[in-house]
This record gives sequence, C-alpha cells and structure tokens, in this order.
Amino acid sequence: MVLFPNCKINLGLRVTGKRPDGYHDLETIFYPIPLKDAAEIITCPAKKDHKAFELTLTGAEIPGDISTNLCRKAWELIKKDFPEIPPVRMHLHKAIPVGGGLGGGSSDGAFTLILLNEELKLNLTTEKLLAYALKLGSDCPFFILNKPCYATGRGEIMEEVNINLADYHFVIVNPGIHISTAEAFSGITISGDEKHSPKKVIAEPLKSWKKSLVNAFEEPVFRKHPELKEIKEKLYGRGAEYASMTGTGSCIYGIFHNSKKTANLLAGEKFRVHILNQSH
Repeated sequence: MVLFPNCKINLGLRVTGKRPDGYHDLETIFYPIPLKDAAEIITCPAKKDHKAFELTLTGAEIPGDISTNLCRKAWELIKKDFPEIPPVRMHLHKAIPVGGGLGGGSSDGAFTLILLNEELKLNLTTEKLLAYALKLGSDCPFFILNKPCYATGRGEIMEEVNINLADYHFVIVNPGIHISTAEAFSGITISGDEKHSPKKVIAEPLKSWKKSLVNAFEEPVFRKHPELKEIKEKLYGRGAEYASMTGTGSCIYGIFHNSKKTANLLAGEKFRVHILNQSH
C-alpha cells in the first residue's frame, strides 16, 4: 500500500505562555500543502530471516540514526499493542525539505500509522490514531485530520476552520538553513495580544494578513539569519499576497493569486523553490 504524506504551513504562529511541563502554549493555523513524500508498506511472511520492521530511505537525506525515525516509532507503538502483527517492510522517499518547519517528519510518522492501520486491517478509529500520533509529537495529530485547523496547547488541541485557499498558488523557498527548535525559542517573546490571534486574522481578506498575521519566531530567527528576511521581502516584491516563515523555520512561503507571478520566481537564486497549485 502506498500513500503520499504531505506537508503543512503555519498561517500565523504565536507563543501565548510557558507551561509547567517546560513546553510553551502556541496558537496557529495548520494548513495542508501538496508537497509530498511517498511511503509504501508491505507485509512479509513471518520467517526467521525477516526483520520485524525494515525501513529503507531514498530522496533527501534525513539526519540522525534511522532507529529514531518517526516511521519506526509509529510502528513500535502499533507493535506494542498488536504484538501478533506480521513483519513489515517500509520504504520512504523524502521530497519534503527536512527541518524547514513544514512538518514533513511528523507527516511521515502520522501517515505510517494510517498505512499500518489500513494494511494490517487493525480497524483503529480516528480518535485512536490521534492518540497514537500525539505520542509521536505535538503536531503529528494534525496529519491524521489533514484539514485546515486552529491549533492551541502544544499544537495538539485542534478545531477545524473554514478557510479555502484553493484558488491560490504557493511558493515554498527552502534556503537549506537548519534552525534548531532550541535556537528558535531562545529569543521568543510571549504575547497575549488577541488582535494577532490567527483565528481572527484569517477571517479577514487575505490582503490584510500582511499587517496582522504574525509568526513570532520570525523576529529572533531573522536576527540571526537576515537572508531569510530578504527571501520574504523578495516574495512580496514579486507579488505575493502574503509571505511568512513557517513553523520555527527556515522555509519561507508566499501565497500568490496570479500564477504568472510565480513563473521563474527567484530564478538564478541558490535556493530550492517549490511552486504548488493548492487545487492539485
């Protein structure tokens, strides 16, 4: 069975408080984007020479040991509760930029849960898949729903929102800069200003988002990496209706109404650029 894990962007991202457990309370809109990896799972006969779980990787390099990959961790969660499942082989082709704030790893982990549920006929409910996904990471549950959501808490408390950007084109610029989560949070400002609440702002016309829809991580990240601010300014200069860093960085996206404005966008730059039509 093959599925295509997609990524997400954050429409606004606020830090609203520090939690007793050491995490921060966040507020954002998760919006799914059709830039996708490819994941395949097959079951194998239960023989001695077959590993219980085998994961192979192609495409963009994923840093770290393969034993810590969220696809494997997803399988471990299922295996713990369903020890009788047969050996599984999985192949992941990585196309979503790694470590850019697009949630590609979280998507892969969540889609692995969906693949295992379907391939092994486990009949897990959406609620159970969401519970497993939360054990993988705070934004993994979003990819189980995979619809525009207003998210609070650590990002795991979600409600679907009515926003449709199908008529727009998205440009995602991958500058190839790794921003660690600790680095991003080190200079963050906690805000209680409700006028910048993403849920309120997205109800306004898209052209007004530039002034009000804020990613709080941009300021500290842009201070250390001014080239990212330049990318955002170039997207606006080329006609973007709205542009922002996604997540804690470093990918920058622009939303364009006219597809002609995205043609040859940032041609000649060293950055990798993905141009996507949301309706496809």
